[in-house]
Amino acid sequence: MKIKVLLLSFIVALAFVATAFAVPPGKTVVFKNAMMGNVTFSGQIHHDKGFKCTDCHTKIFPMKQTKLTMAAMREGKECGHCHNGKTAFSVQGNCTKCHKK
Repeated sequence: MKIKVLLLSFIVALAFVATAFAVPPGKTVVFKNAMMGNVTFSGQIHHDKGFKCTDCHTKIFPMKQTKLTMAAMREGKECGHCHNGKTAFSVQGNCTKCHKK
């Protein structure tokens, strides 16, 4: 019984930690890109479109920092999971929608 309680406590704590690293509404994170221009991710814009942090974290994005790549996005991974031209604007051919110099 004690092990079950500890295990349940660990799972609940992990769920809270996972969402704590997401960018909440009202916050932004800037991904630096000297060549193409920085990309600013807005938690508010995504929230206003009806998305929750848990829609992406940890289903699409792990809660550890990873290097985002355009190649992966074009394959429907990372941002490209939703930015596919159906759910949201496509990552292909729309560089300046995200990259700002």
